[in-house]
Amino acid sequence: MQIYIFFTKSKKYLVFLLKFILNMLQRIQTVWMILALIAAILFYVFVPTLSFIGEIPWDGIITVLLVVLGLFSIFGYKNRRRQILLNRVCIILNALLICLLVYWLLNLSGEGLLSKKGIELAFPIFAIVALFIANHRIRKDEKLVKSVDRFR
Repeated sequence: MQIYIFFTKSKKYLVFLLKFILNMLQRIQTVWMILALIAAILFYVFVPTLSFIGEIPWDGIITVLLVVLGLFSIFGYKNRRRQILLNRVCIILNALLICLLVYWLLNLSGEGLLSKKGIELAFPIFAIVALFIANHRIRKDEKLVKSVDRFR
């Protein structure tokens, strides 16, 4: 009996979760924000820790902030102004991450057998471009909503 109740409740929650996700994915800017989030996660996975300033892993801290703010922005799809603000903060954090990477690359010594020097910059640059596109689409939605409200 308890198993039946669990499955009926979990089915109801699963349907709610699927509707929630489909509501979010109806907007193209959500896809761009998810791509920026994936870029931040891939940066954290593939780039070694850059603890060169006081032995604090600043890139890890910034990346965790990017992921948290990105998730807040994605799941806060009903408040478009806050989404734009969070995306702007993420753009600034990505620019700071690029500055740290450039500093690290300039102080990096030597070349290995296979040169991968500079590929680390691709992740934050892609995230910045994706967030700019997402902000553009959010502003476009905001204008559309305001124009519809004007006709009422």
